[in-house]
Amino acid sequence: MKTKLYRCRTPTNWLCPCGRVARELRRAGEDVETVRVPWRKADRREVRALTGQTVVPVAIIAGDAICDSRRIVQHLERRQRAAST
Repeated sequence: MKTKLYRCRTPTNWLCPCGRVARELRRAGEDVETVRVPWRKADRREVRALTGQTVVPVAIIAGDAICDSRRIVQHLERRQRAAST
């Protein structure tokens, strides 16, 4: 199943938490579909429908919506540890 990453429109992966998540997903070898959300939080209807809030990044990994860059990275680390045992 393809991972979906809802992220801001910042054009680089080095300036924001969304970029950190993008780098970690790539490092983990995830097949990622990136969705750049509007700048205005009021226009982020799809993100609100998934999570009840408008903050990004949000990753949909194996059908689970995970908010917050730290939580997403922790989830990826746990998955990698589980896969290596």
